[in-house]
Amino acid sequence: MTIRSRIATAFAVASLTLVFSGQSHATVFAAWQVANVPFGDTLNVRKYPSGTSQKQAAYPNGTVLQMTGRCTGGVNLLDIAGQPAWKQQQTVRYRWCEVWHDPAKNGVFVTGWAYGKYITPF
Repeated sequence: MTIRSRIATAFAVASLTLVFSGQSHATVFAAWQVANVPFGDTLNVRKYPSGTSQKQAAYPNGTVLQMTGRCTGGVNLLDIAGQPAWKQQQTVRYRWCEVWHDPAKNGVFVTGWAYGKYITPF
């Protein structure tokens, strides 16, 4: 192997290492479930973090959601996962948290937003 090919290989390995090290939470999901929704109602998951945004899907109490970890206000569910459940709920109570879901149930997953008041750690 020539010196040039060794250097090129070293740069390629270093570049890949940097790319993958920056994605610490990229493929990890936090499991939370729908809770505290009034009887007969459902939690609306919306396209953007706003109560006036387009509704993507609705889930009843007990539904387990895949959360990306990202919430408004800079909160990350993966960072607070070691705290007691009540404290995690209080942290997200007035925030919107991002959901990874399949609203059409056709295998096409998208992100949406759920209001923190109606989710709890699973």
